Amino acid sequence: MNAAPLLSLPFMDGNLASLEPELRESVGSGDPFLDEVTGHLISAGGKRLRPGLALASATGGTRGAEHDDLQGAVAVELVHLASLYHDDVMDEATMRRTVESVNARWGNLVAIVAGDFLLARSAEIAASLGTEIAGLLAHTLGELCQGQVAEVRAAFSTERTEEHYFDAIAGKTAALMATSCRIGGLTGGLPRAEVEALTTFGRCFGMVFQLRDDVLDVIGTEEDLGKLPGQDLAEGIYTLPVLKALQDPGAGPELAPLLGKPLDPAERDKARSIVAASTAIDATLTAGRRYVQQAVDAAAALAGPELGRSLGELAQSLLDDLPVPSI
Repeated sequence: MNAAPLLSLPFMDGNLASLEPELRESVGSGDPFLDEVTGHLISAGGKRLRPGLALASATGGTRGAEHDDLQGAVAVELVHLASLYHDDVMDEATMRRTVESVNARWGNLVAIVAGDFLLARSAEIAASLGTEIAGLLAHTLGELCQGQVAEVRAAFSTERTEEHYFDAIAGKTAALMATSCRIGGLTGGLPRAEVEALTTFGRCFGMVFQLRDDVLDVIGTEEDLGKLPGQDLAEGIYTLPVLKALQDPGAGPELAPLLGKPLDPAERDKARSIVAASTAIDATLTAGRRYVQQAVDAAAALAGPELGRSLGELAQSLLDDLPVPSI
């Protein structure tokens, strides 16, 4: 995705640069082995989207980030990193952010425990920022788990409903985006109305973000995704494009017999082609545009016009920069 609108805000480059040493310091335990494991994905880089949203929300991009702003941003990024450690175990992934995944390098047990350590560090930081932020982050972690469990329970089910899908992604993806913006608003001392507007923006942005990712899983490349495309299909995670394709009179009868079981590479590619050639991608993008508009409207309610403009452009960029289908 194109993060240029966020980075165009004054001070954002400097604030994100200030984040990195804070992030590395936050996972230090004094144990060289644990420090290597917990710092593995931090060193690999990343877009830092969630802490970027927190810092932009806190500062409006018009001032340098203060201690609490940076700590709030660190707390949300640690939750995100922990989720990646755990996701890679569940997905049996071998690569993450162009480097070997933690589970592939050190094993599943180490990856799970290291992810738990990151969550513990995040909780410790949140507690230092006050009871409201600590409670918010704990609630968000519960939402993440609920969303993930809902998705796992629906695996290989061609009867999955769109309502179930949207409920699941609201928990597993949108909840942390909303919390990133909300924590920034709280550490930045913004008026409550603006904190609520930022929270709404983050939730809608997170919904579009996941819809975009699910479209890319069908039409994207390994370079776009950082992993093999079609993995959700192969593993029985039937996202909105798949659900829409099943409803398509032209594609559904051909697609349905392939689903309901794990797919080998040839079956996966055939299923991707069917979904990509159907009306499903356009229907999914239409759903995404509704959330984009809600995100833009929420951003427009912010007092800082530069922040509102940048956040609105960031939301719009999610669907504007999708690649041409590769299949």
